[in-house]
Amino acid sequence: MENNKQHLLIVDGMALLFRSFFATSVYGQFMINSKGTPTNAISGLLKHLISVIEYTKPTHVICCWDMGSKTYRNDIFSDYKANRPEAPIELQPQFDLAKEVVAALNIPNVGIEGYEADDCIGTLAKTYENDMKVSIITGDKDILQLLNDSVDVLILQKGIGNYKHYTKNSYIEEFQIEPQMLIDVKALMGDPSDNYPGVKGIGEKTAFKLITQYRSIDVLLQNVSELTKGQKTKIENDLDMLLLSRKLAEINCQAPLECLLEDAIFQIDEEKAFSIIKDLELKGIQKLLKNVTDVKEAI
Repeated sequence: MENNKQHLLIVDGMALLFRSFFATSVYGQFMINSKGTPTNAISGLLKHLISVIEYTKPTHVICCWDMGSKTYRNDIFSDYKANRPEAPIELQPQFDLAKEVVAALNIPNVGIEGYEADDCIGTLAKTYENDMKVSIITGDKDILQLLNDSVDVLILQKGIGNYKHYTKNSYIEEFQIEPQMLIDVKALMGDPSDNYPGVKGIGEKTAFKLITQYRSIDVLLQNVSELTKGQKTKIENDLDMLLLSRKLAEINCQAPLECLLEDAIFQIDEEKAFSIIKDLELKGIQKLLKNVTDVKEAI
């Protein structure tokens, strides 16, 4: 197979699992099987996974996960993600099971203690972007900073199989900045979901406006005298937090991970896959899985 035909799909397992859990748990539907195990998140994850494989038709697939709640970002800012509640009790047993199900599809699970799934995604994208096309599926817009000529990002929308498909060019068109400039935007505005403040009093609109104009925090700081009195005061008062927030916002693309590309070749062993689906009593998945195993045989 020639390199230009190769296509790596990187899956944000955390995003798919959480989204799938909350989409059904809100109605109290945990899909508890005869062994007493809730399977709603795993079932949704598989539906999303099969759907995106049909959409992107990758030659290689890798799935990334967080490994524990503490990362190096907590070492530099102790309140990082401190606002996150513990995972609901019905979701907890589904983390390990989700990885087992993904592994049964011959898709490698990647995660490293001390790093986020985002860092694994970024590292894999950077490692392989020169050799092949890379698509990332996630619900997290922070990942858009990784967009470039070889890397596309699919942001999950409501329902299964609906994505906002970003290319580098479509991102620039929509936001008027280069994708990596999103790091500096986030540093200015902060991120309530990750619990870091950025510069107090600077919101999303102003952050985008300033980075559109100055293109980076470094240039902005060199020209701080041009800003309005209010903006200048806010930035000077929160300079340390601004620089710290930039470190927190940037995806680390040098995580020490090992993942051999040959292990990621997408090839489902039907017997192995169907066996775990049957064991977990996941309804309707076997039929969906046929769609992608048949596609592979046809290629």
